[in-house]
Amino acid sequence: MVTATETRRASPSSDPGIEGERSVKRRGIRREGLTGWLFMAPFALLFAVVFLVPIVVSVRASFFAQVPSGGGLYGGGELVDTFVGLDNFAAAATDGAFWAGMGRVVLYAGLQIPVMIVIALGLALLLDSFILRRPALFRLAFFLPYAVPGIIAAMMWLYLYTPEVSPLLPYLPEGTDLMSPQSILFSMSNMTTWTYTGYNMLIFLSALQAVPRDLYEAARLDGASGFQVAMRIKVPLVRGAALLAVLLSIIGTIQLFNEPVIMESANTWMGKDFTPMMLTYNSMMGEISPSGSGPASAYSLLMALIAGVLAIVYALLQRRKADS
Repeated sequence: MVTATETRRASPSSDPGIEGERSVKRRGIRREGLTGWLFMAPFALLFAVVFLVPIVVSVRASFFAQVPSGGGLYGGGELVDTFVGLDNFAAAATDGAFWAGMGRVVLYAGLQIPVMIVIALGLALLLDSFILRRPALFRLAFFLPYAVPGIIAAMMWLYLYTPEVSPLLPYLPEGTDLMSPQSILFSMSNMTTWTYTGYNMLIFLSALQAVPRDLYEAARLDGASGFQVAMRIKVPLVRGAALLAVLLSIIGTIQLFNEPVIMESANTWMGKDFTPMMLTYNSMMGEISPSGSGPASAYSLLMALIAGVLAIVYALLQRRKADS
């Protein structure tokens, strides 16, 4: 009788040594993941408390309005939060003062942002060149205005714009009024440009310093001048930084607050609703009607929506321009 014996080979997956090694690797991966989450926990907690919770509170408040609890001809009683649905959003969307203020900040952005971006890019190109011998000193000097608190900077410029005390106006043509209705936007644009040009310069400078220097050396070996290197190599390569700078400027312009508030203190003709942010703040503080956290939250969310739409439209236009 012939007996056939079948020899089975153990598969690698059934090897106890390999299984143990895989188990150790899995435990190591889980340990690394847990370590990463523990390191991120403080940031996640602060992010939730400082950023997410206020958004949730604001969204909830936008569906409520404070109304008197009592009845009668004059209301009476304490103010209580009452659910009003989308009434606050409807009132905000049909408020002529809100859209007039939005028109002012859009015009303001059209005046201020291009000038600021061009100056910031020019300063970054200057610092990235071989013309300056002490670029660190000039970089600090250009960035220093951004370190000045916004309210302090606005008060400083208000002092320079006030005819009775300004050391600047005597040297300007007679009759120059930097706080008239025709020039107020230009004056505020100058204030913002002085403050934020250095900040945007650092965005461009960081992008320029990330470009390989071999490109510049190759261009110079081909006979390109410094100006040609800047215009044909450096400027096209910082397009992403320019997009970021413009997007941040658009969002910041929609939230314009410090400059008009300080200017309004000396020019009451501007009113409490000169910009959407002023309208929102004064609505929250009860200075104008409708007032309360509900209408103010509706104004703020509408501003966030408009800023997001403008940023997306600009980004899409830039992408289409880059692809063409």
